Amino acid sequence: MRWSLDNLYTSFESHEFLRDNEIVVSMIEDLKEWAKNNLNSSENAKEKIEHYLKHSNTLGDLVYKIMAYAELSLSVDAKNQSALNSLEKIERIITEATEPEVIFKRWLKTIDNLDDVINSSEFIKEHEFHLKELLNQSKHMLSEQEEIIIAKMKNTGSNAWAKLQEFLTSTHLVEISLNGEDKKLPLPVVRNMAFSEDPYIRKTAYYAELKSYQKIENSSAAALNGIKGEVITLAKLRGYASPLEMTLDSSRMDLETLNAMLEAIKEYLPYFRKYLKKKAELLGHKNGLPFYDIFAPIGKVNMKFSYDEARKFIVDNFRKFSEELSEFADNAFENKWIDAEPREGKRGGAFCYNLHPIKESRILANFDGSFSNVTTLAHELGHAYHGNCLMNETFANSHYPMPIAETASIFCENLIIEAALKVATKEEKIVILENSIQSSTQTIVDIYSRFLFEDELFRRREDHYLSVNELKEIMLDAQKKAYGDGLDHNYLHPYMWVNKPHYYYADANYYNFPYAFGELFVRGLIAEYRSRGNSFVDDYNKLLSLTGKNNLYDLGKIMGFDLHSKDFWRKSLEMIKEEIEEFISLVE
Repeated sequence: MRWSLDNLYTSFESHEFLRDNEIVVSMIEDLKEWAKNNLNSSENAKEKIEHYLKHSNTLGDLVYKIMAYAELSLSVDAKNQSALNSLEKIERIITEATEPEVIFKRWLKTIDNLDDVINSSEFIKEHEFHLKELLNQSKHMLSEQEEIIIAKMKNTGSNAWAKLQEFLTSTHLVEISLNGEDKKLPLPVVRNMAFSEDPYIRKTAYYAELKSYQKIENSSAAALNGIKGEVITLAKLRGYASPLEMTLDSSRMDLETLNAMLEAIKEYLPYFRKYLKKKAELLGHKNGLPFYDIFAPIGKVNMKFSYDEARKFIVDNFRKFSEELSEFADNAFENKWIDAEPREGKRGGAFCYNLHPIKESRILANFDGSFSNVTTLAHELGHAYHGNCLMNETFANSHYPMPIAETASIFCENLIIEAALKVATKEEKIVILENSIQSSTQTIVDIYSRFLFEDELFRRREDHYLSVNELKEIMLDAQKKAYGDGLDHNYLHPYMWVNKPHYYYADANYYNFPYAFGELFVRGLIAEYRSRGNSFVDDYNKLLSLTGKNNLYDLGKIMGFDLHSKDFWRKSLEMIKEEIEEFISLVE
C-alpha cells in the first residue's frame, strides 16, 4: 500500500537527480542568453518561436520531474528534510526562468502577422492555443524586473506560508479519548472516523478534531492571511478587477459560465437539504444533521473492502466501460503508483500527481476499507487516466485548467457507483445511493459554502487582517447559507479553513467551484454515454486529449453542451435530484 518513486529518482543524492538539477540551471542560463540576443526583432519569427517552444517544453518536463519527486516525498513524510531542501532549491532556480518567459511574452506582442506565422509551421500550429494564451497573459504582465522580483519573493512569501500550513496539518496529532483510552492520532486518521458505524466514535472524533485545531489556529490564520493578501496585491498590480477574475482567466472559464452554474445550484439546494433532513431523521436527529454525521453510514449492509478487493472491484467495473481504462487502472496497482496507507507524517485526503515526463502518475490516498474510499481510489485513477490521454502531447499542451481537471475523476467514480447499483440488493442500493448523494452534496453544497467563504475572505482581506474568530464566523455563515436547515446549526465545522489545503494555494485560488463544475459537466457526459453506449468511448478519450489546448466553453461545444445556459446545469442537477428522490423512497 505504499508507492515507489524509483522511476522518478532513487534518492536525492542519486547521480541522476543531481545531474538533472545541474542541467536545469544550464538550460535556464542558455534560454536567458538566447532570449536577450534574439528576441529584439520580429525577423525569423517562425524559427524563434519553434526554438523557444522546444526549449521550454524540454525544460518544463525536467523541472516538473524534479519538483514532483520532492513534493511527492514530502506528501508522505512531512519531516523529510532532503525533500524540503530540494524543493526550495528548485523553486529558487526556476525563478530565473521568469526573465526569458517575460521577454518572450512581450516579444509575441510585436509580431503583427502572428496568425500567418502559426499557420506556417505544423509544430507551432499544435501550440496555437498555448501561444495565444501567453499573448493574453502578456496584457497582465508587469515590467521584466518586477516579474523577476515577484517570482523570487513568492518563495519567501506565499510558497513559504503554504509549506508551513502543510507541515502543521501533516504532523498534527489529535488528542482523543476512546472508550477510556487516551491516544494521540494523526489528523487524517481522526477525520476518517467520520465514516465510522459507531455514533460515539463519530461524535468523539468531531469534538477532538475541533479542539485540536486550537493548537494551530493562529499559525494557520497567519498563513491564510499572508497568502490571500499577496494574491490580492498581485491581482491589482496585474490589472484584474478581483482575484476571482484572475482565477477565471487562468481557469479558461468565463463569468457567464460560472454564474449560470451557481444560479442553477442555488435553485436545487432545497433538494439537497431534503436529503440531509431525511438522513438526520434516520439517525435520530430532530434539528437537521449535525456536521459529525454528514458521513455517517446509512443502511445495515457493511460494505467493507480489503485493498485487494477494492482493486478487483475497480478494475472489473472499469472494464465494462473500456478495456483500455481497466488495464490502465490494473497497471497502476501492479506497478506501485498508489500510496494508500494512513500514517503519521503523511498528508490527509487524496490526490493524483500526473507525471508527464515519465508517462506515469502517482496517487495518494488514506484507505480505510469503506466503500467511500473505494470510490475515492476510482476518482484518483480517473485523474491518472486523464493524464494518460495527454501523454503524447508536449509539456505545454498537457496542462488543463482546474474545472475540467475533475472530469475524468468524477466520471470514473460514477462508473463504479452505477456498476455497483446494477447488482445491488435493496439494502446495498440504499448504501450505494447514499454514498453517491453524500459525495454530490460535498461537490455541490459544501463546495458552494467554500466558494462563499473564500469570496467573503477576499472581500474582507482587502481591508484588514482576519482574526481566527472572524475566519470561524465567516465559515459558519457560509455553511448556514449553503446547507440551510439541512444541518443542525449547533453542530457545524468552523475550522474547515484549517484542514482544507486548497485555500493555501496562492496560484490556484477558488479551488472550490471546479469541483462543482466537474460533477455537473460529468453528469452531462454520463447522459451522453447512457444514450450512445460504446460509440461514446472514443469521443470521451478525444475530449480528454484536447483539454490542454481549449477553453471550457469550446470543450463543452465539442460534446454539444452550452455552458452558458442554466438549462444545461439544471439537467445535470436534475439527475442528482432523481437519486435523492429514489433514496428517500427506498428508506421510507
